Amino acid sequence: MAWHREHLPEPLPAEPLELAAAWLAEATRREVQPNPNAMVLATADASGRPSARVVLCKQITPQPGFLTFYTNYHSRKGRELEARAQAAVVMHWDALHRQLRVEGRIVRAEPAENDAYFASRNWQSRLGAWASQQSEPIGSRAELIANVAKTALRLALPAPDDDEQARDPGLRIARPPHWGGYHLWAEAVELWVEGSARIHDRARWQRTLAPQGDGFEPGPWSVTRLQP
Repeated sequence: MAWHREHLPEPLPAEPLELAAAWLAEATRREVQPNPNAMVLATADASGRPSARVVLCKQITPQPGFLTFYTNYHSRKGRELEARAQAAVVMHWDALHRQLRVEGRIVRAEPAENDAYFASRNWQSRLGAWASQQSEPIGSRAELIANVAKTALRLALPAPDDDEQARDPGLRIARPPHWGGYHLWAEAVELWVEGSARIHDRARWQRTLAPQGDGFEPGPWSVTRLQP
């Protein structure tokens, strides 16, 4: 099997998230894996105990430099992000031999941004956001399905089914107040490219973030190559 011979640009780019966004766009365009925007999100509770799960990155915004994902604010990850507004993510495109790591600070997305994205979702996903108390215990699968059916009745929606492409009833479904997005403002970014003989190409960018309004004023990036 031929070795993968891609390398990080030389010299290293000044803005790492521009390259990261290009990698995500290429992975999406080439359909190299079912969910090219899947990323592992790591959080910690107030005592520092870590947890991780897979979420979907909905956008990389190179300027001013953050990633966006959505969730139930009452879920475990939501509670942990409220208690400790820091997180780390990893995106791994195995077929492209690339990996992205981002560490940084968390802020909630604006309500208008949340409303716009929520309205773009499949109607059954919007129903599910109302019906599921994410991360909370439930007695059985049957009880969960019954909750969804009751919520559909309350919202005057058709009963849900297993067909995610089922015809949209065309009814407005408002966004639940407990559901929305987060922006992960990057303080550190690592880009990794697989190399032959395990001599991978790896670099790390770092910057400072000064609080400003609902976000941050970022400082300039500094970058260094790292040994694999």
